[in-house]
Amino acid sequence: CSTCAIQAISVSAGVVELPAKKSIEEIVVEVTRSDRSVFESPSTITVIDNQTLEKNLVRSLPEALMGMPGVMVQKTANGQGSPFIRGFTGYRTLTLIDGIRYNNSVYRDGPNEYFSLIDFHALEQIDLLSGPSSAAYGSDAIGGTLSLKTKSSGFRSHIADTYFIHGSQSFRSASAEHSHQYRTEMDLGLGHQWGLKLGYSHKGFGEIQAAGLGTLPTTDYAEYSYDIRFDTDINSKWALTILHQKLLQDDVWRTHSTVYSVPFSGAAIGTDFLRLKDQARSLSYTKLKALELNEWLDVATLTLSHQRWDEDGDRIKSNAKRIDDHFDSRMTGLELKLESDIKIGNLVYGIDLYQDKVQTSRIDFNADNTLDQVRIQGPVGDDAEYDQWGLYAQGEFPLTEKFTLILASRYTYVSAYVGQYEDPKTNLSASYEDQWDAFVNSVRVSFQPKSQTAWNLWGGVSQSFRAPNIADISRFGKSRSNETEVAATNLDPEYFLTYEVGSKTHWDNISLSVTAYYTHIHDFITSTPTGNIVDGLTEVSKQNSSDGSVKGVEITSDWQLTDQLKATANITWLRGELDTFSDTSSNQPVTEPMSRIMPLTSHVSLEWASTNSAYWALFSVTRANEAERLSSADQQDLERIPPGGTPAYTLVNLNSGWNLSEHLSLTLGVNNLLDKAYRSHGSGTNEPGRSFNLGIKASF
Repeated sequence: CSTCAIQAISVSAGVVELPAKKSIEEIVVEVTRSDRSVFESPSTITVIDNQTLEKNLVRSLPEALMGMPGVMVQKTANGQGSPFIRGFTGYRTLTLIDGIRYNNSVYRDGPNEYFSLIDFHALEQIDLLSGPSSAAYGSDAIGGTLSLKTKSSGFRSHIADTYFIHGSQSFRSASAEHSHQYRTEMDLGLGHQWGLKLGYSHKGFGEIQAAGLGTLPTTDYAEYSYDIRFDTDINSKWALTILHQKLLQDDVWRTHSTVYSVPFSGAAIGTDFLRLKDQARSLSYTKLKALELNEWLDVATLTLSHQRWDEDGDRIKSNAKRIDDHFDSRMTGLELKLESDIKIGNLVYGIDLYQDKVQTSRIDFNADNTLDQVRIQGPVGDDAEYDQWGLYAQGEFPLTEKFTLILASRYTYVSAYVGQYEDPKTNLSASYEDQWDAFVNSVRVSFQPKSQTAWNLWGGVSQSFRAPNIADISRFGKSRSNETEVAATNLDPEYFLTYEVGSKTHWDNISLSVTAYYTHIHDFITSTPTGNIVDGLTEVSKQNSSDGSVKGVEITSDWQLTDQLKATANITWLRGELDTFSDTSSNQPVTEPMSRIMPLTSHVSLEWASTNSAYWALFSVTRANEAERLSSADQQDLERIPPGGTPAYTLVNLNSGWNLSEHLSLTLGVNNLLDKAYRSHGSGTNEPGRSFNLGIKASF
């Protein structure tokens, strides 16, 4: 996303003045749990809106994050992407959909496919809160929190008591992906009373044509999704939202582990004859909001949600034996969020509860397709339950006209139960039960001197944590290129302490944001060799085997050169190290880089728009240095990471658009203009070569 920085700075450039009385439309779930603007917030926040996604002809949600400061998008497969935020990924980053926790208990530690299971077409806005937010959201919120806001019908913007109906049809095609996407949307309702949003997406991706490598076999797949959202203002104080969305992916190959992979820069070819997954995910929720119920309660939001995840894996190993595995997750959530304006500031407080029930299975077949055995468990333990509930409070207190103090605290209780898993010592069925709790706090200060220049100096100290989940405790099967994982039943939570300082400044036509941070890591859970070799793979199990740190600097700048021309740039420097016991023959820890640490990365873009906004053009350049700081596990993950590290690359994109009329727009783009062979660090597949992309949107 080459214009993410433009959007982030343009939002933060001016202070949003909130009205004295809030309307229901303005009471939305904010990523900081408050109604402060991006500029005023003592945090690093980046915003991408739907118009930016359309301009960039985004192919999937992971690609939408490319170009964000502090973010690296890893893609294990063409249909499986995972964002690294400030060095963390998987279950050390948190995703929210309309404020509802998306992470479930089967989320894994490293790169995973789950972020790809959200259709970006259904989103109105993406907010990234970089850094820890466990005091607000609990476990997992360490590297960053992604808050995804879904589209509504916009019924409050229509003429009161007047029926409306309108819709749109969009199409995207990309030559080097051999892909076609279709999106149909319809809005209908009664102005200021109710509205219904309907959407359907169909995506067909062909085999990637990669620069220097040619066609990449088995990188094609299909995806289907639909979404429904109903909103109504019951009266002047009460509002109701009901949503349902579902997405399915069919035959997404993990090509890097198969014999069909095409080596890049010395990377190894896999040995599996087949390895693919089918995925299905759905979310349903009902949300009730109330305003000014009494003199001490200004806002109350009650949300009941239910999410379903189904995954089917199919793998044929090099010895022709076949593995069919499956898991299903059913997660129910309940949250009550309250807000009160008091004399000394604003309070946001509440309680949230989530229960995840998991069923899994695995069947092994011989090379002649006869039954070998029915395993005790699938990818994780069977008949599992994961419960977490928390109490939180956040207070925002203006100390003076220039100083604002934000305090946040949270207590979280987590319990885990696994009905049966395969005990790695006996290979027999065993059960497991444990519980943990944590109390974390955050202190942030904002200083905004009164001057002609808009200026916000801020700093903060935040605790965060992550409790072991079902995947940590009971994962079973192949993980990295050379590893197979077994259960771990003696884990404790991870703890983190982060220090941040930043400055946001805006002059007449230039804005600048600088953030520096340091995160101390304690009891980091890592995959650690057990000393056993199973079917030629290194057996690993999770342990609290590491302490370490992550530190970095993010700089973003925006320059309005003329009324029609805008330039933006951002750069990220990041370092992460762990003291880990990677050598089972030694009792001494070894200090090494964190796995898949983001290299020095910069983005520069130039955007032009005509005076009447009928035409626009966007030129962008992304530069990622060589990722040569490798952990011992990275060095052995040769199917995804070439020997010595992932090569540096420079990516050049050019997009342009023409608004032919109020109801018809055309977007043309050339991605990877220089036709360079590249992959993001840790990815299992290369990105497309030079690609000519087309987008058309018609509305009525």
